[in-house]
Amino acid sequence: MAEPARQIDIIDARPVFTQGDADALNARFEGVDTLTMLKTVFAEGLAGNVGVVSSFGTESAVLLDLVAKADKAIPVIFVDTQKMFAETLNYRDTLVARLGFTNSSVVAPDAAVLAKKDETGLRWSYDPDGCCEIRKVEPMKRAKASLDAWISGRKAFQSVTRQNLPRFEVEDGRLKINPLGDWTKTDLEAYFEAEQLPRHPLEAQGYLSIGCEPCTSKVLPGEDPRAGRWRGWDKVECGIHSPVTPIPVIDPEDPANLPAF
Repeated sequence: MAEPARQIDIIDARPVFTQGDADALNARFEGVDTLTMLKTVFAEGLAGNVGVVSSFGTESAVLLDLVAKADKAIPVIFVDTQKMFAETLNYRDTLVARLGFTNSSVVAPDAAVLAKKDETGLRWSYDPDGCCEIRKVEPMKRAKASLDAWISGRKAFQSVTRQNLPRFEVEDGRLKINPLGDWTKTDLEAYFEAEQLPRHPLEAQGYLSIGCEPCTSKVLPGEDPRAGRWRGWDKVECGIHSPVTPIPVIDPEDPANLPAF
């Protein structure tokens, strides 16, 4: 009689970062310029297996240029929600080639999930949180599964929800690095000019923060730079940069949930 198969416990060897780790890194790199910080973090392996997540928006070139200068082999991850501007996709290709990254990848929504939860492709119009969940948050969760740490392009000046950003923080046991957290708009503009970086083609038209095409509009003078995102909705983040709570499933067949055109 054959012996029953033994259950093998799989040990997650991924390092788990704590807030104490983030505090120590914030203290160590206080006052250190961004490029030196990134070079040191990569060279000393302080973040473990790390990747940079980029939306390839209007300000993305600055962070990507700094990461490329520090280590061109760092993985660059782009979440293609399949609702992106064509200009963004072209800009992504331009920057990756120009900066010389050797490990660029794209993660997309699960086709089966889209077929089940967004068959018409219009979920953004009546349930933007649910749309972000299946098109951005879930794919990003898959992309981060193999990472110990990830690099974000968030800046404190972008909106009130992003004020007082530390360079290092911890989220779900992963280290989250915000190299440009304390950079100002003036800093970014000066870097663009000094390095002669290409601009996103939609920026000149008034799009200061660019996400999915249906949920992005031009920013008016004097408005918050992210005012053009989800205009008309009580929503300021897609969910990637904030703790996600379960989102109720909205039935598109219910007349109460149909968009008003």
